[in-house]
Amino acid sequence: MIDHAHDLACVHEATDRLLTAVAALDNASLAEPSRLPGWSRGHVLAHLARNADALVNVLQGRPMYASAAARDADIERDASRPLAAQVTDVRESADRLRATGDAPADWTRTVELRNGVTDSASLVPFRRWVEVELHHVDLGIGYELEDLPAEFLERETDFLTQRFAGHPDVPATRVTDGTRAWTTGREADAPEVTVTGRPAELVGWLAGRRDGTALEVRGGELPKLPPL
Repeated sequence: MIDHAHDLACVHEATDRLLTAVAALDNASLAEPSRLPGWSRGHVLAHLARNADALVNVLQGRPMYASAAARDADIERDASRPLAAQVTDVRESADRLRATGDAPADWTRTVELRNGVTDSASLVPFRRWVEVELHHVDLGIGYELEDLPAEFLERETDFLTQRFAGHPDVPATRVTDGTRAWTTGREADAPEVTVTGRPAELVGWLAGRRDGTALEVRGGELPKLPPL
């Protein structure tokens, strides 16, 4: 059962970790490329700030973004700001999201995200946790997938395998870290492929952050996953 209050606390802790790490940077390093193609570190931070505000919109019943073009324009506008402005924006937008999450609400209600995607309001804090943790890694400043909390790695593996479940272009796949196991891909009586690896490597592959070469694959080739 999803505990939104627990996830909101995890978001707060992850945000503090990110802000502490970012505060040690300088303006020049923000202009350097992140690990996301076409984005500088400043783009990643601008995205995190605007995503927090977008999730406030979601929880308050408004469209997540005015439009896809507006979302992209806001990130581009904010990407080149100096470090102090970036840190302040990420912190203050996170505080706005936290305040919204702390307000009394029906967490069982259905909310609408981007591109017509709907979900339970109770899952919005976890979605934000994903944004903060993975984009901290994307900054390329010393925080790696192996540094992610164990609970996060397990839940993100579960979340992403569910996301690809039933996808006709992904073979029926068993994903395991040697202790726990998940299934994903198209429906079948039995898995066509088994993918085994450490939790960080599984998340790296499922989230498009690593190529999967560190994983053990049996029954065929490593499945090619659609973009998130």
